[in-house]
Amino acid sequence: MTLKKIIVAAGLTLFAASVLAKLPPPPPVDPAVAAAKAEKDKAAAEKTKADQAKYEGKAVTNFQANMKKAGKPVPKPTPIPVAPPPAPAAAPAKGATPAAAPPKK
Repeated sequence: MTLKKIIVAAGLTLFAASVLAKLPPPPPVDPAVAAAKAEKDKAAAEKTKADQAKYEGKAVTNFQANMKKAGKPVPKPTPIPVAPPPAPAAAPAKGATPAAAPPKK
């Protein structure tokens, strides 16, 4: 029973591969259309960031109001430090050999 399933799966795989091989390549992308799509995506990303900031602010105000209503102290926000950009790698000294290089004979 399992040998039959393997043979059928192999046959279906070969059939699918042959069908995919016969598909024509996609049409070339028009630069004007690509630029318009990129601009639209950029605008959508900016709107998403603005919406997220707005709703984060609403959540914080709601949390603080609920804490005040319950009579609990409102915690101060914890500052989140920004990681500095990584330093560029130092270039090896002139004439120095890498540590992993085998010795010359």
